[in-house]
Amino acid sequence: MPAVSSRLPAFPWDKLEPYKATAAAHPDGIVDLSVGTPVDPVPELIQKALVAAADSPGYPTVWGTAELRNALAGWVERRLGAVDVAHTNVLPVVGSKELVAWLPTQLGLGPGDKVAYPRLAYPTYEVGARLARAEAVAYDTETFAADPAGADLDPSGLKLLWLNSPSNPTGGVLAKDELIRIVAWAREHGVLVFSDECYVELGWEAEPVSVLHPDVCGGTYEGVVAVHSLSKRSNLAGYRAAFVAGDEAVLGELLQLRKHGGMMTPAPVQAATVAALGDDTHVTEQRARYAARRAALRTALEGHGFRIEHSEASLYLWATRDEPCWETVAHLAELGILVAPGDFYGTAGESFVRVAFTATDERVEAAVKRLGRRR
Repeated sequence: MPAVSSRLPAFPWDKLEPYKATAAAHPDGIVDLSVGTPVDPVPELIQKALVAAADSPGYPTVWGTAELRNALAGWVERRLGAVDVAHTNVLPVVGSKELVAWLPTQLGLGPGDKVAYPRLAYPTYEVGARLARAEAVAYDTETFAADPAGADLDPSGLKLLWLNSPSNPTGGVLAKDELIRIVAWAREHGVLVFSDECYVELGWEAEPVSVLHPDVCGGTYEGVVAVHSLSKRSNLAGYRAAFVAGDEAVLGELLQLRKHGGMMTPAPVQAATVAALGDDTHVTEQRARYAARRAALRTALEGHGFRIEHSEASLYLWATRDEPCWETVAHLAELGILVAPGDFYGTAGESFVRVAFTATDERVEAAVKRLGRRR
């Protein structure tokens, strides 16, 4: 049997290993700003909820407890401005990456179908299309958002359109009027929209808007679904807590498939998710940490000769010195700082690097000092 992995691109992070070794050799240790993984503690109230639900000997349900569905629907209404969100409009998933990677397959897409995603994007959108043997099509976000009808994105055979706002890696944000145009175009052509909004609570110079906002979707969720994660907002990357919300027909089909596949969120994680979505204080405190780290790194990078583009939201700075990204990676590795090369996210990122501000305060301070000593 042919290996399924043969359909996939080479795993990009392996290419970073030599530069990681260089950075790790710095006398004061590595400052790893390459992967946006949370480093701050899981809030205590979430830990307590997890522990309290630890005695869960029975199987959880794919749909989740009534308490979880209440929490998901309530948060979508309260935080995203959505209206009339029913239990049938929400579905927990086992981390958002799992959903992204397997969505085209679970939707029944295959040869002859197209999956579109931003030209600068999280690589898993393309991986999901390849796993399903569908055609992966990249589009330019700015051109498409300005005029979907005039953009170079042929709706023929297009079944799934990925949006990502705030963007990983650029931190760019789609404005409300842009989302309105995109949703109208997709509905006109019968294209299902999935909007990855995992960084929606991390807007800095722009206020991200959800595709589920009534001004965008017109008060109906037909043909639109939003993807959300607690990894960044609540430091729950290790819990694999995420969910989708939107079109009940699409979610109902996913629910049936996921029941057969046993794709269920563990019961203690469901309880932890309820606690996390019911509390805004820890989100505000975590935002403040990230805001301080972002400001310090941005000032240091600009003083070091970098130009920062987009970066209005998310956990990253999209930085360039107008040189090939691997030269920038090598330069910063010599300073003991590891960043992600922009070409991991598409050829349009070849002169950029993605700088995460998810390191500890102490490591961010170390990076700032190193950037200030040498250009």
